This record gives sequence, structure tokens and C-alpha cells, in this order.
Amino acid sequence: MRHFSLLLFGLFILSGTLSPIAEASETASVDAVHQEHAHTDHSGHSHAGHDQPKADSVDADPERFNAFMSGLSDAQVAVVSVQGMVCDFCARGIEKTFKKDPAVIRIDVDLARGKVLIAYVLEQEIDFDDIKTKITNNGQTAVGLSVLKV
Repeated sequence: MRHFSLLLFGLFILSGTLSPIAEASETASVDAVHQEHAHTDHSGHSHAGHDQPKADSVDADPERFNAFMSGLSDAQVAVVSVQGMVCDFCARGIEKTFKKDPAVIRIDVDLARGKVLIAYVLEQEIDFDDIKTKITNNGQTAVGLSVLKV
């Protein structure tokens, strides 16, 4: 009986119950960056001339991230943190789902880091609820989102 209780506890932890903490932490770090740089008013502010986003800014594998970003311009990249991706079948299902969207330029699924990179055309509004629904329908849980402009 004790083993069964431990198994249920493990499933409870893996079920995504910690996701509000992860989302709050990610939101807090973005707010801290904006406060540090006094980004309270973005009117008249341009990111022109800034370097391309870096992999470590979104906890992505640097080699994969750089290969994914190579050649992208006039796009935006959704970096989605996903729980529950455990095999190549999971990754291919997510890729197949998002490739159906004509606004998606390219996609990369990194099982090791639990990250999905989705490059969208610049005009596309990125809707985290839509992304969460697509990933949930595939059997995983989207727990965080960062959007990068390229």
C-alpha cells in the first residue's frame, strides 16, 4: 500500500500542479527585467539594432536555438515550456499539430529541455490559450510562454 501512495504522490507532482508557480516565476523575472531597464512606457522605443535573442534567455539548448533562429527575420518565436513530453512520438505529434497552421514558419521540439520553439509570421497574434489547447490535445501540458521578436 505504501508503494501505491508514493506512486500517486509522484503522479500528483508530475501532473502539472506546480505550473502556476512556474508561470508566476517566469512572469516575475520578466517584470524584474522591465523594472531594471525602466521599461514602463514602450512608446517610441525601438529594439532595432539589438542583438538577436540568446538561447540562455529562454533556457533553450544553444546549438538547437541558434540553428532554429538562423535565417529567420520579420518573425516572432513562441518559446513554450512543456511538461509531459517523454518520447519522440510526443515531439512528432506536437510538430504535426502546429505545422497545420499556415502562420507557422517552422517548429522545433526539444524533449531534453521540455521546450517547443514555434516561429510565426510577424502579423500573427500569439495566443497562449490556443497553444495550450493544441499541446493538451496532444497529451502534454504547456506551462510557460516567452515571445521573441526577430
